[in-house]
Amino acid sequence: MAHTAQSSNPSIAYYRAQNEKLELEKEALEAKVQWYEEQFRLSQQRRFGSSSEKTDEDQLSLFNEVEGTSTPTVEESTVETVTYKRKKQRGQREQKLENLPTETMDYHLSDEEQVCSCCGGALHDMSTDVRKELKVIPAQVKVVEHVRHVYGCRHCERHDIETPIVTAKMPEPAFPGSLASPSAVAHAMTQKYVEGMPLYRQEKHLERFGVSIPRQTLANWMMSGANTWLELIYNEMHAQLLELDALHADETTLQVLSEPERSATSKSYMWLFRSGQADVPMVLYDYQQTRANKHPRRFLDGFQGYLHVDGYAGYNGLPHVRLVGCWAHARRKFTEALQALPESAATTSVKAKEGLAFCNQLFDIERHLKDASPQERYEKRLERSQPVLEAFLAWLQEQTPHVLPKSALGKAIKYCRNQWERLEAFLEDGRLEIDNNRAERSIKPFVMGRKNWLFSNTAKGAKSSAMIYSIVETAKENGLNPFHYLSYLFEELPNMDTTDQAQLAQLLPWSKTLPQECFVPNQSK
Repeated sequence: MAHTAQSSNPSIAYYRAQNEKLELEKEALEAKVQWYEEQFRLSQQRRFGSSSEKTDEDQLSLFNEVEGTSTPTVEESTVETVTYKRKKQRGQREQKLENLPTETMDYHLSDEEQVCSCCGGALHDMSTDVRKELKVIPAQVKVVEHVRHVYGCRHCERHDIETPIVTAKMPEPAFPGSLASPSAVAHAMTQKYVEGMPLYRQEKHLERFGVSIPRQTLANWMMSGANTWLELIYNEMHAQLLELDALHADETTLQVLSEPERSATSKSYMWLFRSGQADVPMVLYDYQQTRANKHPRRFLDGFQGYLHVDGYAGYNGLPHVRLVGCWAHARRKFTEALQALPESAATTSVKAKEGLAFCNQLFDIERHLKDASPQERYEKRLERSQPVLEAFLAWLQEQTPHVLPKSALGKAIKYCRNQWERLEAFLEDGRLEIDNNRAERSIKPFVMGRKNWLFSNTAKGAKSSAMIYSIVETAKENGLNPFHYLSYLFEELPNMDTTDQAQLAQLLPWSKTLPQECFVPNQSK
C-alpha cells in the first residue's frame, strides 16, 4: 500500500502541471481570438460604417454624473413655447452673383409694336422684368500667333552703307520652341492637380476640341514648367516657411514605377509641411523615397519652434524642434476601441467611453476658444484644459494594469501614455492647435488625386508633382484661382529678374500686389 501511494503522488503533480499549462494556453488563445474579433469588427466598421468620429454629447455627462442623475423638483413652467417657420432671407442670390461678370440682354418692342391696342397712342418704357441665370462658357482652344515686326529706314537703305534695324519688343516665352502657352500649361496642371484628371483623359478631352497632343507631351510641358519656373516660387516659399515658429507635418505613400535600384511596387513617400493658424497659409510637399528621419531633418534645416505631428517616431530628435501631439489621433484610438467591442462587453465599453469623454471635453473647450486671442487661449487652457489633462493622466495610469496590452483599448491607453509629452505641449502657446487636422486636410487633395492617376512614372516626375501641388494648394488657401495664378506666373517669370528676391516676393500666393483676376471672385481681398 505504501508503494502504491508513493507512485500516485508524482501522477497528481504531473496532472496539476499539465492543467496549469493548458489553462495558460487557453488564456493565450482566448486573448488571440479576442484580438482577431476586434480586428474583424474594426475592419467591418471601416468598410461599411460611418467615417465620422463625432460622439454623443451625453458622453460628456460622465464628468457631471451627480448633476446628471439628480432629479430636483421643478415647478411647472408657465411660459408657452411657440415655434414658427422663418422665411428665407432675400438678397442671398444677389450676394452670390455680385462678383461675377454680367452680360445684359435687352428685349424691346419694335417700333410697329409700340402702339396702344386701345387708343392707338404711342407706348413708353415704364418698367422692366428681370430674369437672371448662370451661363457657363466651356474651354476653347485657339492658335495665337506672335508676330514681331522688324523696321528699317528707307533713306539709309538708299544712301548709307549701314541701315539701322529696329525690332519691336515681344514678351519672352515661358516655353521657347514649344506650342505650350502659359494658359495651356496652367490648364493641364489645374486639370490634373486640382480636378484630378489623369493625362490620358486630358489627351482625349483635347481631341474633342480638334487638337491632338500626346500625354507624354503634356507631361513634358508640366515638368518643364515646374522645374524651370515654379521651383523659383517653391524655394522662396520654403525659405519663408522656415522662418515661422509653428508648423504642421504629415506624410503619405506614393508609388513611383521607375526608380533606380528599386522595384515598381516599392513604396515612396510624399511629405507635407505647412504653416499654422496664426500665419499666412503655406503648403509645401516634398517627395522622398523613404520615410526615414533624415528627410524631415533635411527639409526643416534651420527651423526652430513647434511642429505638430502624429505619433510617427520619424520626427523624433529634430534639432531645436518641440513636437506637438495630435489629440484627434488619441480620440480616434478610443473611438476604434468602442467600435471593436462586442455588445456584451459592458465594463470595457464604459472604460472606453470614459477615455473618449476626456478627449471630447478637451475638444469642447477648444470650440469655445475658437475666436479667442492667442494670449486669452493660453490662459484659458491653463485654467480649464490642464485640470482635465491631469485627471486623464491619472485615469490612464489607473487603467493600465487592468487592460490587455494588445486589445484596442489597451493600445489606446498605451498610445496616450507614450505620446503624453507631445499631447500636453499645446498648453505652452496659445497659437498651437490641439490636433494636426490642418496637415491632414492639406494632404487630402494629394490622396484623392492619387486615386485617379494612381502613380508617378519617374522620381523626377514625382518631384515636379510635389512642386505643382505646393503651388496650387497654397494658392487655393489664399483665395486664388489656381488656373489664373499659374498663368500669371508663367507670363511674368520669364520677363523679370528671377534672382531678385523682392520681385519674387511680389508673386507669392499671399502677395498683396497680385492682380485681381488671380482671385476667386467671391473670395477677393
